[in-house]
Amino acid sequence: MDILYSDKQIVVCIKPLGLDSELELPQALKEMFPGEIFPIHRLDKNVSGVMVYARTKAAAAELSRAVQEGTMIKEYVARVHGVPPQQGDWTDLLFKDSRKNKVFVVKRKRAGVKEARLEYQRLSQEDPCLVRIRLHTGRSHQIRVQFSSRGFPLVGDHKYGARDEETAPKLYSCCLVFPYGGEVRRFEVLPDWA
Repeated sequence: MDILYSDKQIVVCIKPLGLDSELELPQALKEMFPGEIFPIHRLDKNVSGVMVYARTKAAAAELSRAVQEGTMIKEYVARVHGVPPQQGDWTDLLFKDSRKNKVFVVKRKRAGVKEARLEYQRLSQEDPCLVRIRLHTGRSHQIRVQFSSRGFPLVGDHKYGARDEETAPKLYSCCLVFPYGGEVRRFEVLPDWA
């Protein structure tokens, strides 16, 4: 596992594909960094990329506050089937069916429905297309559902409509920006396919 930064308060790493971000990855980090590891945000098991974990309760509170206040910026790159418009700012209502572990775009607000917003910029012209996404809300499967619902399923995302040979969605958490220790920290890494 690649460690991008660590100190006594936090550790920033690249989450490997196939590890659970709330259980398995913190356990792996504990083997490298003795003591507590507190998850701040999550990535699906079949998604990799930049993540931050707290090593103290104080750091966990500070980073959690950044998430709540929207001062933690999360950006992703994805390969999608089709060629979406050059840029977009999408807001949808999402409903998660926990029994099926699947999320759906719905038309009306009701119990269990949450608003989801993202902005994206298209980075290539060919199909499949490379896009860079900034999340404004962190809903389960949000990027995957919002692109698929508009006819642009992520390459490798068979749960949400892709019909290709890839084994995992081409989605990567490429950039985290957050306030920490009185300054703004930025960590950015792109995957080989981007």
